[in-house]
Amino acid sequence: MPFALFLALKYLKPKRSIVSIVTILSVLGVILGVAIVIIVLAVMTGFGDVWREKILAFKPHIIVSARQGYIRDETALCHRLEGVPGVVVASPSVETRVLAEYRRRILAPVVIGVEPDRVKRVLAATQLLEGRMDLSGDGVLIGVDMARNLGVMVGDRILLHSPMNLVHTNEVKFPEELEVRGVFQVGQRDFDSEFVVTSIGVARDLLSMPQGALTIYVKTAQPLDTRTFDACVAAVEREVGPRYTVQTWRTVDSLLFSTLATEKNMMVFLLMFITIVAMFCVTVNLIVITVQKTDEIGLLKALGFSSGQVLWTFVLYGWIQCFFGTLLGIGFAYLVLHNLQNLVEILRHLGFPVFPKSIYGLDQIPWRVVPLDLALVSVAVVVFCSLASLFPAWRAARMDPVQALRKE
Repeated sequence: MPFALFLALKYLKPKRSIVSIVTILSVLGVILGVAIVIIVLAVMTGFGDVWREKILAFKPHIIVSARQGYIRDETALCHRLEGVPGVVVASPSVETRVLAEYRRRILAPVVIGVEPDRVKRVLAATQLLEGRMDLSGDGVLIGVDMARNLGVMVGDRILLHSPMNLVHTNEVKFPEELEVRGVFQVGQRDFDSEFVVTSIGVARDLLSMPQGALTIYVKTAQPLDTRTFDACVAAVEREVGPRYTVQTWRTVDSLLFSTLATEKNMMVFLLMFITIVAMFCVTVNLIVITVQKTDEIGLLKALGFSSGQVLWTFVLYGWIQCFFGTLLGIGFAYLVLHNLQNLVEILRHLGFPVFPKSIYGLDQIPWRVVPLDLALVSVAVVVFCSLASLFPAWRAARMDPVQALRKE
C-alpha cells in the first residue's frame, strides 16, 4: 500500500477527538448533498415520464388535419392510414368545447367525437373504472373527476350545450341529452376533469356539421422509439399528401416537455450549490486536521518524506470522504425514493399535504433514476470535493519541518 494512502486511512480512524466529529459532519454533508440532487433529478425525470405516458395513453400520437376546411373523405383516409406500417388505429374525430349540465351543475369540458367501433382501440391504454366503452346511440364517456364534480354515475343523463349558440345568436340549438356509459381514469387532472368522449355523430350535431371530420386521430405501436416513430410519421405524410398537415405529440405538447426540461436543469443548477457546501465541509475538515497534525507533518518531512507524499496524503484523505459520502448518498437517495409515497402519506396525515392532485394533477409522486444522471452527479461531487482538498493539502505540503516542530 502506498504510504500516502496508508497515512490517509490512519487519519480517518476515529479517535474521539474534534477531528472525528468534523469528519463525520463533512461526510454527512456529502451524503445529504448527493441524496438531495439525485432525489430531485429522479422526481423531475419521473414527472416527464408520467406526463408523456398520460398524454400518449389518452391523446393521439399523430394528428392529421386538412389545410383548408374539414376532412370530407375521412373513412377512406382512415383505411389508408391503418395500412401504414406502425399505425395501430386511425379514427376520424371532431373536437370542440361545450357546456355540460347535470342538475344545475355546469362545467365546460372538451368533447372528443370518435367512431364508436374504434373507441376501444383509440382508448386502449385508458383505464375504465365503471361501465363500458359504448358510444352507440347517445352514449358518452366522462373522466372520473368530471363525474365527481357533476355528481353523475353510470346510467345518468347529462346535457351538452352546443357552442354554436354563441356563434349564431339569432338561433337557439337545443342541447344533446346523453347517457353516461362509462367513467374513465387517466390519472392526470386535466384529462380526468376536462374531457368527454362521445360518438362522432353527436359531436357533428353539436357543431352542426352534416358530415366529415376536423382531424384524424392516429395511434402508433411505438411512439417513444424515435427512429421507428419518425419513420411512421414520414410514411403517414407520404400517404396523406400535401393537402393535409401532420402533427405529432411531440410538436403539440412541445411547450410542456420544454418546460419540464428547463425546470429540471434549473433545479439541478440550484441544488448543485448544496454540493459546494459539502465541498466547504471537506475543506474545513482538512484545515482542522492539518492544524492538529502540524507536528506529525513536520516530523515526516524531517525524516525525508517528500512534499508530494504529504500532499497526496491529504488529497486522498478528502477524496476518500467524498467517495464514501457519495456511495452512502446514493444509497440514502434510493431509500427515500422507494419510500417517497409513504413519506407523503405520513405528512398528509399530519396535516401537511405536500402533493395534492388538485395542484400537480397526478395521483402520486413519480420518479425514475437515470444512470447517466447518477454518474454525472457522482463524478461532479467527487471532482468538486477533490478540488476542495487541494488547498489544505498544498498548505500542509509547504510546511517547513523546522517551524512545524518548533510549534510542538
